[in-house]
Amino acid sequence: MIPTLLVAQDDLPPVYTPVDFITVACGYTGPLMQDKQYWTGDMYSIYSPLEDHQAASKSTVREAPPSSTSSFIKVPYTWARLSHSEFTYRFSFKTAGQKFVRLYFRSVSYGPNFERSKALFSVKAGGFTLLHDFNASVTDANGVDTLYREFCLNVEDTKSLNITFAPSMAASPDAYAFINGIEIVSMPTNLYYTPAPSSNRHNKKVCTEENKFRIENNTALEMLYRINIGGPQILFTQDTGMYRRWDGLEVEINYLQPLRSVSSHLQEFGSQPDFAVIPAYAAPEQVYQTGLSISAESAPTWNIGYNLTWDFPVDSKFSYLIRLHFCSWQEPGEEFQIYIDKQTVEERADIFFWTCDRGHGRGIPVYKDYVVSMVGPESMGKKTNLSIALKDKYNKGILLNGLEIFKLNDSNGNLGGPNHVPAPSKPVESQSPPNNSSKKTVFEIVAGEVAGILVLIFILGFLIFRLLWKAKSSGANCRTTRSTMACRSTLPSDLCLYLSLKEIKSATKNFNDMCIIGVGGFGNVYKGCISDGETTTVAIKRLKPESSQGAHEFKTEIELLSQLRHRHLVSLIGYCTDEDEMILVYDYMARGTLASHLYHTNNPPLSWAQRLLICIGTARGLHYLHCGTKSTIIHRDVKSTNILLDEKWVAKVSDFGLSKMGMTTASKTHMSTMVKGSFGYLDPEYFRLQQLTVKSDVYSFGVVLFEVLCGRPALMHTVETRQMSLAEWARTCHGDGTLDQIIDPNLKGEIEVKCLNVFVDIAMSCIHDKGIERPSMNDVVNTLEFVLQLHQSCLERNSHK
Repeated sequence: MIPTLLVAQDDLPPVYTPVDFITVACGYTGPLMQDKQYWTGDMYSIYSPLEDHQAASKSTVREAPPSSTSSFIKVPYTWARLSHSEFTYRFSFKTAGQKFVRLYFRSVSYGPNFERSKALFSVKAGGFTLLHDFNASVTDANGVDTLYREFCLNVEDTKSLNITFAPSMAASPDAYAFINGIEIVSMPTNLYYTPAPSSNRHNKKVCTEENKFRIENNTALEMLYRINIGGPQILFTQDTGMYRRWDGLEVEINYLQPLRSVSSHLQEFGSQPDFAVIPAYAAPEQVYQTGLSISAESAPTWNIGYNLTWDFPVDSKFSYLIRLHFCSWQEPGEEFQIYIDKQTVEERADIFFWTCDRGHGRGIPVYKDYVVSMVGPESMGKKTNLSIALKDKYNKGILLNGLEIFKLNDSNGNLGGPNHVPAPSKPVESQSPPNNSSKKTVFEIVAGEVAGILVLIFILGFLIFRLLWKAKSSGANCRTTRSTMACRSTLPSDLCLYLSLKEIKSATKNFNDMCIIGVGGFGNVYKGCISDGETTTVAIKRLKPESSQGAHEFKTEIELLSQLRHRHLVSLIGYCTDEDEMILVYDYMARGTLASHLYHTNNPPLSWAQRLLICIGTARGLHYLHCGTKSTIIHRDVKSTNILLDEKWVAKVSDFGLSKMGMTTASKTHMSTMVKGSFGYLDPEYFRLQQLTVKSDVYSFGVVLFEVLCGRPALMHTVETRQMSLAEWARTCHGDGTLDQIIDPNLKGEIEVKCLNVFVDIAMSCIHDKGIERPSMNDVVNTLEFVLQLHQSCLERNSHK
């Protein structure tokens, strides 16, 4: 057991006022105001890049294409500074010390010389590499084109900081770097760093001097996750003065493992916390007024030991700072075990006891800090899960109010691992439950005095899984149609071809970046040509080894798609597993995804008739999955980015990696399974009960219907909280009678009232909270076809006038 040290309160004001607060809108001229935040342009100002004061090597500024989303935040994402050569910003401060550095990016094409696929660059600051070979399009899978990165750096006595953006010319000769906005905010001293030892604090130490871990000023941190557990998103304007953004439950559920046989509770306490132990700027009051818990009543004696577990994808070659926020509102408080990366860090966490020496204990916030090293000789550059588990060993309840996870730089001053995909995102394949016998070690840091034992850890789970998959794949036989290599697999060979890696490389020009037509958390999608008597254009999806899709989903997609043939399902042509690759080859869909024609795009807007035909085609594909096969198939990841369009605008459902097959009898209406899917589309009943039904697909498709109607993503992080979820926002507007105000402006005047009413009614029915109240996909198909008939009849009437 790691000893405990409580955090001492600093004599600082309850709400922090930063001494240095710099916000630069790159590419802008003059001052701007956005959401009560003042931005200074970098054109002709003290914040112009250093190179712009020289005769050569100047960067350029470009305006981004307009966004079709009405809620799009213009500043700082409308303009950008770009260059095919290195450029540097220099910032001077009033004081030295620890600062937040936030970088804002919008991944779009900025003209012929600055295509979005060519943006590849590194960012350095204060002697640290913040980003390495960074591609801002990593958020494509989430349906957004904006993102930000937050770092913590210490500025020395020089009181200045250079931030350099350098194109990755070695990786691509056409690479360029860009930036939309830079924000630098000073933070309270030692908010995340370790204070220097002082005699008046030694009496607070429990751990011995030799096992302390310290985060010194020569360390850089990158914020990966900051979540208000069990509560709503907290906007930067609602933070304690440092403009931090706190994600809420809508993001948390992407990482929380589903519960079985016991209920969790979203606690809303409402009372004002008493900051008697930690400073009030540590986190907003809202963090401590909500939480996620398992109460003693919901985990009776026969079920003692139940867990709340979160799995967060991280890069395996770094160490991480984990901060857990607690505030108990009951007496006596909750008592439970805490595991981090399967290691016991608190044998008996007693929130009430941690705080009772400063008052009565109830309603007093406290946080606990830990450091875990994910470094291992066989894990370099790979993704793994960092698990945080709370176990109700003593049947006294579990509670967590908030968490923060930061990456620490490696020994070379580098933070730039594989591109981190912001939430929403699916964790990598789930790891086993906490195990006391594991050899990994976690350090605890409390009140800035850090304690623990740092040892090397070996992340072998993923490697073992890959070896087992490889062994299984080589255990049976199937014929090879195109390749000289023998493919050994139990997968059907009459409809699914095995291609060699040589053939794949030939089709993609050795995975040339010029052939990339899509980028996501899973890897790249290439356009290529294969030949078997005649040349066929195909889409080739190459999964990264660290991909969240994983070998299991790769195998699932092959098994399912090799057996399915339907006009509105994407066709799998073949696959390749040579040299541990995971490659899928599909029919090429010339028009791309449905999402790419609805928002964040330069494509011409779709007409109402086109949108209806695409919706009908998608609905027919889903209806076939539910009713047209021997066993019901539930797609489980229906969303606009998984609806592809061919040259003739025929819609096809794609990406079957999460699909489930089963439920062949009328008496069996659901499957109990771990919750997977994409937030914004996830059926709330499925998440709550962990019972998957065909109505879960219906809910997701209902969200797609509103995407088609409103021309915006299912989830947006750049709008106020009530507008973030499209399903919830549409439900609110429908109830208020204002739904017409959020319809895609490109459709105004094109939809007849009766046609609109029928479409909205079926979409609202699809997103009903209760699955039993939702229509079948057959009913959806019939209703959408009726909507199309209404529209066509209206067009005919108008043509005769």
